Amino acid sequence: MQRVHFIAIGGAAMHNLAIALKEKGYQVTGSDDEIFEPSRSRLEKQNILPQEFGWFPHKINASIDTIILGMHARPDNPELLKAKELGLNIVSYPEFLYQQTSNKKRIVVAGSHGKTTTTAMILHVLKHLNFKFDYMVGSHIDGFENMVGLSHDAQIAIFEGDEYLSSPIDRRSKFLWYKPDIAILTGIEWDHINVFPTMESYIDTFKQFIETISSTGKLFWYKNDIEIQKLIETTKIKGSQYQYEGLEWTKESNGSIVTYNNQKFESKLFGDHNFQNLNAALQVCIELGIEPVQFFESMQNFKGADRRLQLIKEGSNPIFYDFAHAPSKVRATVAAVRKLYPDKKIVACYELHTFSSLNTEFLTHYNATLDNADTAYIYFNPEVIKHKNMEALDPNFVHQCFQHKNSTVITDNDTLFKNVEKAWKEGSVILLMSSGNFGGVDPTKWADKL
Repeated sequence: MQRVHFIAIGGAAMHNLAIALKEKGYQVTGSDDEIFEPSRSRLEKQNILPQEFGWFPHKINASIDTIILGMHARPDNPELLKAKELGLNIVSYPEFLYQQTSNKKRIVVAGSHGKTTTTAMILHVLKHLNFKFDYMVGSHIDGFENMVGLSHDAQIAIFEGDEYLSSPIDRRSKFLWYKPDIAILTGIEWDHINVFPTMESYIDTFKQFIETISSTGKLFWYKNDIEIQKLIETTKIKGSQYQYEGLEWTKESNGSIVTYNNQKFESKLFGDHNFQNLNAALQVCIELGIEPVQFFESMQNFKGADRRLQLIKEGSNPIFYDFAHAPSKVRATVAAVRKLYPDKKIVACYELHTFSSLNTEFLTHYNATLDNADTAYIYFNPEVIKHKNMEALDPNFVHQCFQHKNSTVITDNDTLFKNVEKAWKEGSVILLMSSGNFGGVDPTKWADKL
């Protein structure tokens, strides 16, 4: 039995991979200096929650076959240093995923936005049609207990391709490990400014990703994205490449109707960006031998990935919760809700949380992103800024960057949610957007109490 030890096992991807390996028959151990919910309960259920928190180099020994290193660990982590001293095999989780699936057909969904939803769509269809597959996706989705699945017998693997760093000692983007047979590129917009200090450096990592596609591989890319267009023109692609665009759709009382080849299908999705994602997923599924009719029929009960325009309060004035954080994501999400409720008052609440969104030079990219909302609240937590060792933000400066005529910048989450609750009780549609946690408030639990 192979023994694998996770340094920083509590991370979202790391603890899911740990559970997947335990279910595959590996002996799994791990460590971390802090583990929050839901990782903690899920690891405890699998009997792989560390008995005590902290780093214990004396537990690192030659009986360990592989060390999987998470981003939460530092390069001088005591367990990592001990593993290096012993000459153990140390890998990042994307490198390990590639090793596990190197003999399988790999589908990788990359892009600055839409990759979680597009990956979730493909997984949903494959599961509905009883395909066997390995997978990794960046969010919990309906019908899947885990965000990672690894098997001995599946012939295909579907990965969400993240451009962030592989590990503290491997500065390559995660998706450079996956070497796709089929790849999707949904769009490129500068993000992760703490890792990619210039737009050029950010685009370059996508260029490298495209160059990892083999001569027999295929790339599907969104045809209306300006940055992808320029990248395709200047990159030598060994495989074949195909463009896709958004599918035609119309809003209906209980969802949407999507049209493909003059046939109409029901959908629970809405928003132009989701029907771009849907077409990308369709193209991959066709490559896997799935007929379009099978695809659309399978997708009729797809509700979306967690925190991707997630409906957390139903009714005439619903509440939505979304992971949107980059400017294009914020703009597209607000526009989608406006299109769905053209005659309702919409209140958008957006948390600045990422390194990029809290950077004074980057903030100007958010100009007009909230314009489709009648009222906007922009929230940030000064303690998060201190924790990230970043320059303090002036609320007046933040207000100027967004250029919304009816917006308020708030730094206290209690005040924020009191204002939002008041707007909801007065009949407004509420849209909450954050990649953080609004200073410790769970919007789903908050909405349940209204």
